[in-house]
Amino acid sequence: MRSTPALSRQGTAAIAWPIALPLVRVGMVGLATIGTWALLTLSGQAVGFSSVTQYSALALAPVNVACLLLLARLLRREGTSISQLAGFERARVGRDLGSGLLWLMVLYVPFALTVLGTMLVMFGADAFTSFERVFAPDVHAAGLLPQSVATVLAILTVATFAPLNAPTEELVFRGYAQGRLAHTWPAAFAVLLPAAVFGLQHALFAPTQEGAIVYVAAFFVWGLGSGLIYLRQRRLAPLIYCHIIVNLLTSLPALLVPFLAGR
Repeated sequence: MRSTPALSRQGTAAIAWPIALPLVRVGMVGLATIGTWALLTLSGQAVGFSSVTQYSALALAPVNVACLLLLARLLRREGTSISQLAGFERARVGRDLGSGLLWLMVLYVPFALTVLGTMLVMFGADAFTSFERVFAPDVHAAGLLPQSVATVLAILTVATFAPLNAPTEELVFRGYAQGRLAHTWPAAFAVLLPAAVFGLQHALFAPTQEGAIVYVAAFFVWGLGSGLIYLRQRRLAPLIYCHIIVNLLTSLPALLVPFLAGR
């Protein structure tokens, strides 16, 4: 039977959006980073790259909301919803949380090895003495803002980052992009492409240029591992819990930055 133009357009969109949505997110993250830099620059102070990354987690809040709204619209066209894609079940919260902790330990090993391996490739024998320079932001750069303002921003970062960012990234990269690509492409491509874009996105969060290289490699490996888990388990909720825990652990230190910068 000959397909109608409307059905053909719908089929093309079904193939295009799983590839486009992760790239759209990366573009949004880039714009948020530039916007953060612009706002800090308007304060009249010199702003370094590491200064921008200290506030990038908070700048992700509108990005995550926009991604969720776009994803909800795409899923509504398919006759499903974000809650169905996430797969949260009240009766399975305990088991899913336990699985999330397990996957955190499983994913951390190759992630840490990739960080170490990339540092060794870049710095050789000086790798271990280079960690602080590559990854530790200049906390005194947070002094660009008054301590009271920086404290409020740090609290907002912790309150919004993990609850919004973790579900959004898992829904976009694993649940939607990988899940839909697996319907029309080989499983290897469906896992690799979202993982590659996931790694690329994290270059925007690195405190230094060298750190960006390490972040891309390490988060590609993390995305690859998460993709393989999702490919086998077919459930997203445990990975979302895993991601929430990680984001909490990485955002909580933001509460210390304003006080360290004030010294």
